[in-house]
Amino acid sequence: MDIRRLILFIALSLGLMFAWEKYFAPAPTPTTNSTQANSTASGTSVANSSTNNVADNGFSFAADKVINVTTDLMHVQISTVGGDIRNIDLLKYTDYEDTSKPYQLLLNQNGRVFVAQTGLISADANLQLPTHKTIFKAENTSYTLSPDQKTLAVNLTATTESGAVVVVKTFTFKRDSYVVDVSYQIINNSAAPLTNVTAYWRFLRDEQAPAGETKFVHTFTGPVYYNDTAKFNTIKFDALVKNDVDYPQNTSNGWVGFAEHYFTGLWLLNPYEHAPVCANGVQCRFNFKNVDGNLASSGLMTDLPLIQAHSNYSIDVPMYAGPQEYHSLLAAAPELERTKDYGWVYIFATPLFWLLVHIFEFVKNWGWSIVLLTLSLKVVLYPLTRASYKSMARMKALTPKMAKLKEQYGDDKAKLQQATMAMYREEKVNPVGGCLPMLLQIPVFIGLYWALLGSVELRQAHFLWINDLSRPDPYYILPAVLAVTMFLQTFLNPPAADPVQAKMMRIMPLAFSIMFFFFPAGLVVYWLVNNVLSMAQQWYVNNHVAVDKKHDKKK
Repeated sequence: MDIRRLILFIALSLGLMFAWEKYFAPAPTPTTNSTQANSTASGTSVANSSTNNVADNGFSFAADKVINVTTDLMHVQISTVGGDIRNIDLLKYTDYEDTSKPYQLLLNQNGRVFVAQTGLISADANLQLPTHKTIFKAENTSYTLSPDQKTLAVNLTATTESGAVVVVKTFTFKRDSYVVDVSYQIINNSAAPLTNVTAYWRFLRDEQAPAGETKFVHTFTGPVYYNDTAKFNTIKFDALVKNDVDYPQNTSNGWVGFAEHYFTGLWLLNPYEHAPVCANGVQCRFNFKNVDGNLASSGLMTDLPLIQAHSNYSIDVPMYAGPQEYHSLLAAAPELERTKDYGWVYIFATPLFWLLVHIFEFVKNWGWSIVLLTLSLKVVLYPLTRASYKSMARMKALTPKMAKLKEQYGDDKAKLQQATMAMYREEKVNPVGGCLPMLLQIPVFIGLYWALLGSVELRQAHFLWINDLSRPDPYYILPAVLAVTMFLQTFLNPPAADPVQAKMMRIMPLAFSIMFFFFPAGLVVYWLVNNVLSMAQQWYVNNHVAVDKKHDKKK
């Protein structure tokens, strides 16, 4: 069995494993949300005595008034309890299961939790600053970004029991942007300075993957962070539960939050068009922990400088809550595009997706962009492909001689091997010559696979009869055609000497192609185009080699 057959066998085995996990393996126990409650919060919470932690004992989502905010890109619900963002509907994207509804990125319903929380704590137990449990007062309950507005500000106010400190929490929404500025203005009316004050900015999320995730189409869901020193990293939920997490706490730049397939929620420390958060006496720390056993907290803590008596102090931390759109991410903050889950092929996937985006800017259709990108790659990699197919064609031409050698030496494997190697030397054929060029191409095509898998741009993208390239072909036309091409391609490869093995090698592509019936249509388009072009190149090389051989015989 040559390397090509081995690779095919491994791919089929992985496909069968995924199918087993999808249809027969026990389903994981759904995450239950014991933290959700409908009781009304009662006043201001006492801050934790340590500025390293947020008081989460007896954690619950209390209910009070809801502030509705509508912009050109999102509908947001803010609770007056803590000023939590309890819901964000992304208006450009539809729900995976019910396309009549917008996609809910942040939510707190039906056992699902993904919310944004902020608050103030102090080492001084007598200073009861507003936390995520404090009830704020709002000026209005409904806000809309009008067509002539570029920004929209929503103000919430809380006062300490003594009345000495007033805190104004402001959400600033921007037109054509998924970045929301979240700021605190701390008004110290007391005669004493405020010391050891820490602001926290975090997302809380359950561990469930978003709807539409399968074993065939799976990306990372969980806490993520980035800074210049540690670069991009992910944290598993299980690690937080076990308190087995190693991360750089102190930071001066980067971002932190959660990533899921196609979407993300992040706190930005050095966004574009915004002053660095960790400057002018503000010390920043990443913070990750498990909350109440069911939720993960991923966020940031900012230690504030001394706030003098009878003075004001403001701090503003932007939040990105939206899709992993290439241009939106690039415009928000440095390296934000790393939230796309490319895995270990990031070095290949990133430039390939960059090229795909630029092709789209020309053709204005993601399906045709995939076709043109695949065609471009096949042209660029043709020298390697030609070398591989040329070697395979020569091996195929030696099949009759190989059969005679087997008849001649029978079960004497040692002599058969010696005769085979002598034949290879005489014919100047390298038996692994077709494998190495193929192996060199694998990282490129795997990189393109992951680039397409993580592209929210394919969501709701039209191509031919397909209305959404991020979903399977509704009529299964593309995977059916792909199965046919994979079957036909087996006739172009060197046949196996064993008849049983030969039949298996023709059946395996058909079995392997079943996986593609569950793949997003965009991935199937790429694979189908790549397969057709590979067949055309292999046919051309095979015939070219045959012509050369005939010409040599005439001489």
